[in-house]
Amino acid sequence: MPAADGVPPLPDELRAMLAAVRTVGRPRLVGGGVRDWLLGLASKDFDIEVAGVDFEGLRRALAPFGPTDIVGRSFGVIKVRGAAGSEYDFSLPRRESKTGAGHRGFAVLPDPSLGDADAAARRDFTVNAISVDPFTGEVFDPFGGRRDLAERILRHTSPAFPEDPLRVLRAFQLAARFDFTLAPETAALCREISPAFAELPVERVWGEWDKWAVKSVRPSRGLEVLEETGWIRHFPEVAALHGTPQEPEWHPEGDVLTHTGLCLDALVSLEGWLSAPPARRRILSFAVLAHDFGKPSTTERAERRGAMRWLSPGHEAAGGPVSDAFLRRIGAPLGLDAPVRALVVHHLAHHHGQDGDYSDSQVRRLARKLSPATIEDLALVMSADSMGRPPLPAEGILELVGRLRARAQKLALEEAAPRPIIQGRHLVALGRRPGPSFKPILDAAFEAQLDGAFSDEAGGLAWLREHSG
Repeated sequence: MPAADGVPPLPDELRAMLAAVRTVGRPRLVGGGVRDWLLGLASKDFDIEVAGVDFEGLRRALAPFGPTDIVGRSFGVIKVRGAAGSEYDFSLPRRESKTGAGHRGFAVLPDPSLGDADAAARRDFTVNAISVDPFTGEVFDPFGGRRDLAERILRHTSPAFPEDPLRVLRAFQLAARFDFTLAPETAALCREISPAFAELPVERVWGEWDKWAVKSVRPSRGLEVLEETGWIRHFPEVAALHGTPQEPEWHPEGDVLTHTGLCLDALVSLEGWLSAPPARRRILSFAVLAHDFGKPSTTERAERRGAMRWLSPGHEAAGGPVSDAFLRRIGAPLGLDAPVRALVVHHLAHHHGQDGDYSDSQVRRLARKLSPATIEDLALVMSADSMGRPPLPAEGILELVGRLRARAQKLALEEAAPRPIIQGRHLVALGRRPGPSFKPILDAAFEAQLDGAFSDEAGGLAWLREHSG
């Protein structure tokens, strides 16, 4: 069973706030911060629920500690901004009752008289329904959340779980973030409310997918939750991977969905992903998820090397539009489309070198095609792809990826695309008047640069004098 001794480690400024609040009410640490503490994980997520005081009394106790945002009197939540951008949420215990369809169809009534068990009953999962006295370290666990933490199980807290369909997608991302499995009875409730997906605002759907993409330790667990609950049907680009066959000689692990899950789990083990900021993790996770989105529409039984095999010709290019459609479906920021699409379309580039090697021109052109993604991004996607075919070894493909990386590093292109050296100002300096004739000359100059005809401004100007007429 997870064990945590003593009192949770808290910032000094929060301890001072808690001491002030303790004079008027009964503060408890609640939610994800408690879960993380019990799992031995560092957390910056501090939510405090305070019973025994009304809203005005709580506000007055917190007023000396700086600016506060009243999220809403009806919800009984006060957000306090501390030093260096820190924020702490203080709230009153509250009752919730279903009043309408969807994630927002609730009546919320703060109730300072609620005890620990009643206050925890509105939480989604037992592992999130644990609270702690911040002064004594006493743990209040009315629904067996510590047992479920020990067994890595997500189990719903109460029969009210189906009232909020977003909880299914919370299960999806929590399973991936903490390597949890879903309790069978909870999966059954999720299946019952599958039609309620249509009630969810797309921005809330994106919020859960974003956590999956940025914070997962085992992303395949999230895909398993989507399958178990039947919610995978709401993401048809992912659902289509299930049952799409692969040639066993090259993919002994199974169908395309199985392969994708293994690739995702490999990705989050790579140093390049672990050390990446959220924006880069987001691109990489969705690129690996989508890298074989083109296989369902291209897979066929055909002859290769004297035998009938499962082949997916052109699946890289076919996957580009499908990845776009998926990202739009989940409400992803538009800026994700281009880098994810580029990585999907070019994820087999390591097989396109001559005898496993790459010319400078090939690398320059590849870096240009990938932008705003990079060759280093592609190397991570290709590495994850190669590691998602157990028990086949990945070493041979990883060697090819390493050669591509080395060539890109030599050209200083592993993290950026080449930029045109020759600009319109150079044509003006040669006495040309700006106009439509500039574009074909500049395009030709850039093509020559990519081919290695020149690598600096002096060489570019020499080329320009010779070729611009």
